[in-house]
Amino acid sequence: MSFELYIGRRYLRAKQKQAFVSLITILSIAGVTVGVMALIVVIAVMTGFDADLKARILGGQSQVMLMRHGGEIKDYRMAMAKVEKTKGVEAATPFIATQAMLRSKSGAAGVVIRGIDPATAGRVMKTLKQVTLPDLSSKEANQQALPREPGIVLGKELARNLGVIEGDRIYLISAHGMLSPIGHLPAMKQFRVTGFFQSGMYEYDQTFAFIHINDAQKMLRMGDSVTGIDIRVSDIYAARNIAEKIISELGFPYWARDWMQMNQNLFRALKMERWVMAIILILIVLVAAFNIASSLIMLVMGKTRDIAILKAMGATNKSIRKIFVFNGMVIGAIGTFLGLCLGLLLCTLLKHYDIYELTGDIYYFTTTLPVKVEIFWVLGIVSAAMAICFLATLYPARQAAKLDPVEAIRYG
Repeated sequence: MSFELYIGRRYLRAKQKQAFVSLITILSIAGVTVGVMALIVVIAVMTGFDADLKARILGGQSQVMLMRHGGEIKDYRMAMAKVEKTKGVEAATPFIATQAMLRSKSGAAGVVIRGIDPATAGRVMKTLKQVTLPDLSSKEANQQALPREPGIVLGKELARNLGVIEGDRIYLISAHGMLSPIGHLPAMKQFRVTGFFQSGMYEYDQTFAFIHINDAQKMLRMGDSVTGIDIRVSDIYAARNIAEKIISELGFPYWARDWMQMNQNLFRALKMERWVMAIILILIVLVAAFNIASSLIMLVMGKTRDIAILKAMGATNKSIRKIFVFNGMVIGAIGTFLGLCLGLLLCTLLKHYDIYELTGDIYYFTTTLPVKVEIFWVLGIVSAAMAICFLATLYPARQAAKLDPVEAIRYG
């Protein structure tokens, strides 16, 4: 063991004459522990929110949405064929989007209606895999004794608000009606509830309803046109590049947006919030670092005679600095290690036990706290804590090295 480490260990294990110095040391360790623990837990929860939100959004919507300037896509089958040949595209499905009102016996609600093709929609959006929407215009439907009302699939929160269950009949009222002698009349059609979907996002589940694309075309008088094409890609982080390839292939007047562009404000807010919380919580570690500096300064004052004797015996300024840097780093390392252990333990408890249940209409989610520990953030927090503790030791160590041994022995 080197000379500096030996002296540093003796200083750490020796009983302090001043109880106040020992108290500051304990507070320093506690401050670093709390700061590191809080940082790990908060960053893990916010990373979990971000990952869970992405999974839920991508489960309920496509990664790329293709549309056409000027309105509807009339030759959508040809466009879909070109889209599906693009490298990186897994599946594509047409859709029709419009706003309407649903009315049941219990109430009414404004909704976003999406006409989908059940045969292909489930390959693009996971929440639509179990959707049941019979096509009443098909030959099979005409041969079978199926109910003549078209089907509609509601979000679970929307169904709860309307007070309907599977098999109930509701009215869909659309502004795309017809002109009459008494003015414009909205279109109204009766649908039968054939199922429900749950994306896990409260806003989606209380706003969206799905009907068959053929029923949407008839009700909106669109002929064989669609609003756009939903696309699923193999790599969600390459969605923007794939969207640009599709546009270059199809050309104007087509345009596309990827999932990050469609939700950019939400993800930008989450990213900014995570960095702001990290900066605020790092202040806890800074307070603990000031305590470490105070503890070392008082230690230097108490060990003035010892430092003078060591320098008289031949210890260099560099050796004296190493002794006090070692002391401060040990305090920081103990606090960081305890904070790391407690933070990971708390993250494990939050992940496996329902300690706190979120309110869906406030936090978007209908589940408990999502927690995701990423090694990148853990290493970053530990490195930042140790770096701050190291910086806190530099001034006391420098002051100890500057002591004049003659003056220190004379007046010590």
